[in-house]
Amino acid sequence: MEYKNVIAIDAMGGDNAPAEIIKGAIEAINERADIKLRLFGDKDKIETELNKYTYNKEQIGITHTTEEISCNEAPAMAIKKKKDSSLVVAIKSVKSGECDAIVSAGSSGAILVGGQVLIGKGKGVKRAPLAPLTPTAKGVSLLIDCGANVDARPEHLLQFAQMGSIYMEDVVGVKNPRVAIVNIGAEEAKGNALVKETYPLLKACKNINFIGSIEARDIPKGEADVIVTEAFVGNVILKLEEGLASTLIHIIKEGMMSTTRSKIGGLLVKPALKDTLKTFDATEYGGAPLLGLKGLVVKIHGSAKAKETKTAIFQCVTFKEQRINEKIVAHLAEEMAQAKEEKAGEQ
Repeated sequence: MEYKNVIAIDAMGGDNAPAEIIKGAIEAINERADIKLRLFGDKDKIETELNKYTYNKEQIGITHTTEEISCNEAPAMAIKKKKDSSLVVAIKSVKSGECDAIVSAGSSGAILVGGQVLIGKGKGVKRAPLAPLTPTAKGVSLLIDCGANVDARPEHLLQFAQMGSIYMEDVVGVKNPRVAIVNIGAEEAKGNALVKETYPLLKACKNINFIGSIEARDIPKGEADVIVTEAFVGNVILKLEEGLASTLIHIIKEGMMSTTRSKIGGLLVKPALKDTLKTFDATEYGGAPLLGLKGLVVKIHGSAKAKETKTAIFQCVTFKEQRINEKIVAHLAEEMAQAKEEKAGEQ
């Protein structure tokens, strides 16, 4: 049988690999018959995990690799030297067209380098940002960039805003998404040099719905759909939100179990509370795609378990169906052509 969705899985990447990664892979194919997964890594270890499950054998393929890349290694050097690592071989399968996308919980740095060097950026893309969906009181927002470009310049942030707008409209279904830049105040004059230089570029861009600055406290409220920032700040925001959410859930559970009365009350509110807390569970929204590449690369948390792995696999199918990277490149090409016309008209 020929499958229309073939996803590469780095089975050896992440804190819980290969057990949780493979468990998520099995859950994915048991829910969808139109997906084929190719697992990259130590064949013996992969088969040991696969033997625990019942599944359609045709939907799983294995590519044996002999090396692994750890989070402690220099990313560029690891990608260059460990050519038979599960991550490198999996990324190359996307480059060659054998697979449509790759999901990995491995080293963020190695995934970023591998994606940009081995697969390559699309035409006109200056930098490829990591863009996860983050839960808010109104649904989800896209945080772009959350870890790929700590030395971004104003023109990069402008492209991030454009990429994020396309993503939210075509993948998430948000019409005319609101774009905001992370700042220390709502006033246009505030911010560091990067924000002050980027703000007028966003304001002048005709193809995004720019609403101005957003303070970090307003991000969970859902005050914007696309949150633009450079990677250092974006990563801090992401990790703080995740840590705060898990801490609050832990405290709430402890409080509900503290006394007999709270236990009784907890049983009454449990169904509603479970649904509410679920909306703030980051694993519900999959991984962070590396946007603007010639192929699909999705990074999931290093601590990812089965649920996040499964969601990321389904996410890859959506990305492919929506042709998200192709649309980004086409949009940027249109922007460049328009800019050239305007410049020619001025001369």
